Amino acid sequence: MDMLDPGKIKQGDEVFVIYRNPHVPTVANIKAAEIVAHPKDPGALALFLNETFHVIEDDDALFASEDAAKQAYDNVYSQDEPEQYFS
Repeated sequence: MDMLDPGKIKQGDEVFVIYRNPHVPTVANIKAAEIVAHPKDPGALALFLNETFHVIEDDDALFASEDAAKQAYDNVYSQDEPEQYFS
């Protein structure tokens, strides 16, 4: 999979993530997110997704393109019709 190294991202980067809907656990979407300065931890970065800041973990799957994220989704979830989950 063509994932970005969380240690090499920088503020202002646009990344794509596979985001599970917390209200409907069987639904996952590919979402664009921005790398921003962490609002409560000076010098740290955060993922800004769905109007919320998320701590970036070393094992987060961040992708440089939507296509790379879709390919990873297909590899992991092997859905018959994965397009139905993308917005």
